[in-house]
Amino acid sequence: MKITFATYQSLSLLHGGPRVQILQTKAELEKLGVEVALFQPWDNFSKTSTDLVHLFSANLGTFHLASVLKNFSIPFVTSSIFFTQHSPSYIRMMLGVTKTLKKMKSGVWTNYDYTQQICGWSKAVLPNTADEGTLIEHGMGINGKKITVVPNGVEPRFEFGDPSLFKKKYGLENFILNVGHIGPARKNVLQLIRALKKIDHPAVIIGKVSDTPDGKRCLEEARQSKNILIIEGLANDSEMLASAYAAGSVFALPSLFETPGIAALEAALAGAKIVITPHGGTKDYFGSLAEYVEPNSVESIRRGIVRALNSPKSPELKEHIKQEFLWSKVAEKTLAVYQSVLK
Repeated sequence: MKITFATYQSLSLLHGGPRVQILQTKAELEKLGVEVALFQPWDNFSKTSTDLVHLFSANLGTFHLASVLKNFSIPFVTSSIFFTQHSPSYIRMMLGVTKTLKKMKSGVWTNYDYTQQICGWSKAVLPNTADEGTLIEHGMGINGKKITVVPNGVEPRFEFGDPSLFKKKYGLENFILNVGHIGPARKNVLQLIRALKKIDHPAVIIGKVSDTPDGKRCLEEARQSKNILIIEGLANDSEMLASAYAAGSVFALPSLFETPGIAALEAALAGAKIVITPHGGTKDYFGSLAEYVEPNSVESIRRGIVRALNSPKSPELKEHIKQEFLWSKVAEKTLAVYQSVLK
């Protein structure tokens, strides 16, 4: 079986969760005997080049490629990587409005239109959570038979990080930790920093800082607290990142939404207590084993972190992640979708 992975061009600049998802899924599928290639726009490519294309993200960045695959009758499946805080009924309304406007004037599109078209053209759609699948089925009208939830995963190595590496370099342990981009509104790091300033406990935030007003504001507010350390980015495959997870006590990810936040899975496997947004399908992964906080409330974030700090670590969450969400299991579910489509 030959599969080609494709996605938006800015992936290599962003170094976020989708990049981890693509590379880890590729590695695990290859262990199962699947030949996986990464789509290269400069290479000759045709219908005979692959059995199936797997497109990661259904949005403007992948829309043109998806339309060309459709026009050349090259079959593809899509990991939609889509979420919104709007309801399915709101999505249906917006799609109806743009459909009406298109009859009067061409060129009227929303992000929902791009996602709907790509999912509609796909042989199968692979959302990361049940909530994401609901938005695609009931908001965009995609046939539910095409939708199979395939979760995000975690590398087993994060269970075995050495906390002494981080402690030796930074002099910290049992701290509050956040890992992710610093500045983008969805990640909500500014609200997190404001909550951390109200807690007398060491905190570490690891991530690439956006060169934007929001990114700079995060740095400015963090400098106002003696307890907050900003580390501007560690590679996902670095021993120091795994060490940070192992050395921390509480991992806080109060984003506007997550599906579910690969960093939170990595931290959970390392044994950290999890404080996270309830939006985006995170309960599919963490169930009752995490503290859920409202991202728009600094006080809710503060209370959730304090509750986690004052609670004992439970091996139950770590074992749950280990049993259900390793990338090897994700690859098995992904392969089952490929086999169904190609059959």
